[in-house]
Amino acid sequence: MRRHREVIHVPGLHHGSNPTPPAVRVGNMVFSSGIFGMDPATSSIPDDAETQVRHVFGHMRTIVENAGGSTDDIAFVLFRISEDAVRGLVNTAWLEMFPDDASRPARNTQVDELGWNQVIHVTMTAVLS
Repeated sequence: MRRHREVIHVPGLHHGSNPTPPAVRVGNMVFSSGIFGMDPATSSIPDDAETQVRHVFGHMRTIVENAGGSTDDIAFVLFRISEDAVRGLVNTAWLEMFPDDASRPARNTQVDELGWNQVIHVTMTAVLS
């Protein structure tokens, strides 16, 4: 029997000593905690923005796949970026993950001050089919 709320784990993505799961599944819904550009091999945040963005999109994919879905199930993504210059990198990765303009998730992008060398921080919601 499935628990009401199931934690979705992502190898190499964690919130340090904070008791925060990467994501949870409730029924057919998946809700992420903060997703950031942590390198899954080293658990460090790379210095360059392009690598952080690549890791974030990889973590998004892993979350929905580990929950039993695919990127087609992602319904909404909130991007927080450290500066507007990161938006181009996000747009490039976005178009690679969601090439069909008739079937993209809703999205909001905000420029915000981020800590710990982060240039991107994401939360997302998916509805598994």
